[in-house]
Amino acid sequence: MPIYAFVCDTCGHEFDRLQKLSDPDPDTCPSCGAHTVKRMLTAPSFRLAGGGWYETDFKKDGDKKRNLAGDGSSGAKSKGDSTPAPAPAPPKSSDS
Repeated sequence: MPIYAFVCDTCGHEFDRLQKLSDPDPDTCPSCGAHTVKRMLTAPSFRLAGGGWYETDFKKDGDKKRNLAGDGSSGAKSKGDSTPAPAPAPPKSSDS
């Protein structure tokens, strides 16, 4: 079940509520009792990590998996394009 964030337009009280998508939103503020509660727009809290998406992630196990982020077929950088720049030389000391 998703967690939704709500705010009261009257007193500014913000609160979260764990509810089903089909459940009605609360209409009464738990702090002041006003009927001016609205759902807030919030950012999702998940992160996509890993080596990339695979073309066959949802295909049969016998199919060959191919990393779309690293094969260069979809406009991604090839391995030769990601060479790091050399580090600058450290400054000379004026102590000598």
